[in-house]
Amino acid sequence: MADAPRFPASGRSFQLELKKRVDAYFKDKDIKMTGNWTLYLKTVIIGLTFIGIYTWLVFFTPHVIIALALCMLLGLNVAAIGFNVMHDGAHGSYAKSGFINQLAASTFDALGASSFMWKVKHNVIHHTYTNIEGFDDDIDIKPWMRMTLSQKKHFFHRFQHIYFILLYALLFVFWIGFQDFKKYFSGKVGTMQIKQMTWKEHVAFWASKVSFLFLFVLIPIYTTGFLTYLIGFLVFSSTTGIIISIVFQLAHTVEEVDFPEPDLLNKMEDEWAIHQVKTTSNFATKNKIITWFAGGLNFQIEHHLFPRISHIHYPALSKIVRTTSEEFGIKYNEFPKMRQAIFAHILLLRKMGMAQ
Repeated sequence: MADAPRFPASGRSFQLELKKRVDAYFKDKDIKMTGNWTLYLKTVIIGLTFIGIYTWLVFFTPHVIIALALCMLLGLNVAAIGFNVMHDGAHGSYAKSGFINQLAASTFDALGASSFMWKVKHNVIHHTYTNIEGFDDDIDIKPWMRMTLSQKKHFFHRFQHIYFILLYALLFVFWIGFQDFKKYFSGKVGTMQIKQMTWKEHVAFWASKVSFLFLFVLIPIYTTGFLTYLIGFLVFSSTTGIIISIVFQLAHTVEEVDFPEPDLLNKMEDEWAIHQVKTTSNFATKNKIITWFAGGLNFQIEHHLFPRISHIHYPALSKIVRTTSEEFGIKYNEFPKMRQAIFAHILLLRKMGMAQ
């Protein structure tokens, strides 16, 4: 395994100045950095919606047209649970209590995905080595897709801006049924070694897979029949996969962001906070519906700089981050509309597929 790249210190640190201003904001407002009643109300709404849709589909299966629409809604709902509840919980920003944070993170265990593996892959590796080839597992979709010029090119990459949506549709199933197990048995996330798991973490890992098996395979097959189940599951899982993929890809794999590499001494050019701003992009930050649904992940720059602050504060923090970035001469990447970010993602895929 290659040594992880190092980030340099800076004389006038952008990171320290930003932290000082953000800390002052919370002190002046006399509010906590974690979630509040708006997040907890959202959790109740999303949770009850999941229970309602799942119960209707599995135990009172409606007409096929309605059922297919509900399968898509269930896919959206599961993505919303991941964006809003699991994500904040895994970062420790959902609540002040560590127990409640773990409970929030465990919502994805209940849905089949290992929160332990997510924390290693996302919190530790992705948030530290964002867009660095060989370390950030999020841009390692080899051989199916080429996300950076340093990755090996295959002839089929020239079509990746067309077929990418099919791969994204498979993400949820691939994640739960393959990627988690690959990490578990190899003891690695990409090239990075995973710390030794405790017996509780082993139990939680296998419990997540058993939960998925019962909730999304055995029970619905028993109540609806195999063919009906299979069609519904494909619609549900494809919707979840596409939504999760699009939201996360728009944050880091668009034309405007950087894909920096360490120098010969394995050192990055920028300090960590500047690196985060340059490798990340926001989108549709004025759209309250997208912000509500995506758990503030459209404010991805703020999230990467302050992952332990709940997403409900990101709209306010974005003003501080934008102003500070401008003062330090750092480009603040943002797309006013989501469709613009999607187009920029497709352009990057086409560029990487065509370039040598």
